[in-house]
Amino acid sequence: MSKRNSQASKSAARERLRAEREREAKRAKVRRQLIVAASVVGVLAAAGGIGYAVVQANKPSHWEAVKDKKVVTPANTTGTNGTTVVVGKDSAKKTVKIYEDPRCPVCASFEQAVGPTVDKDIEDGKYKLQFVGGTFLDGDGLKDGKIGSNGEGSKNAMSAMGAALNVSPEAFLEYKTALYSAKFHPAESEDKLADDKYLIEIGDSVPALKDNAKFQNAVKKGTYDAWALAMSKSFDTNKDGVTGTPSFVVDGKILKTSNPNQPWTAAEYTKAVDAALKG
Repeated sequence: MSKRNSQASKSAARERLRAEREREAKRAKVRRQLIVAASVVGVLAAAGGIGYAVVQANKPSHWEAVKDKKVVTPANTTGTNGTTVVVGKDSAKKTVKIYEDPRCPVCASFEQAVGPTVDKDIEDGKYKLQFVGGTFLDGDGLKDGKIGSNGEGSKNAMSAMGAALNVSPEAFLEYKTALYSAKFHPAESEDKLADDKYLIEIGDSVPALKDNAKFQNAVKKGTYDAWALAMSKSFDTNKDGVTGTPSFVVDGKILKTSNPNQPWTAAEYTKAVDAALKG
């Protein structure tokens, strides 16, 4: 190989090396740009996720939103926002107020043991029954403008009771009986009444509500959700001094059993009501 050819070969080699270094530098630059771009996208995605989470966290719950909606009152109600619910014969001179929470296990025990007696008294015209529903077992009901977060079953069941009441007073009473029955009433720790499908299943046990599209649509759409909150508020602000469920009031006086530590029996209830009606 001549000196000239050797020099040319060296120059060509240096040129190839230079070109390769430039290509590698370009590839490295592209890699850096891709890494930066990916990092930016990741940050933006994280920021977007955090932002979405913050928005969702601050978004009012269904029931918090409902409290600002107009109250749709069920048929067969009177009073402010339809919160006066009275069933019975017009000829009955006295009224017994009953305070209950749909999730209340003691209310369920009362309804199962004494409910038939109450139904017979109403049918016989012994007295009218005024229902006042609370939802404090969901988490103290409506407090400081916010809804409790320990459940939704009481509020949801109250709304379904409004849907039953809208069908008829009789359907309301039968639905209430079914809801508190041993078959359907869940344990207090189970928020089963928050499920619309379950509330409709309970309704299917009542002849007037079975496959009743009017009732079922009202439950699914939450037609009487705002009414349920209004009813709950009437419980929270009652002037009878009632703070627990079940409670019974006649002429402003809370009825009591002879033994406060024992649950109501049909005999105890009849004795207390008869004495109050005479008074």
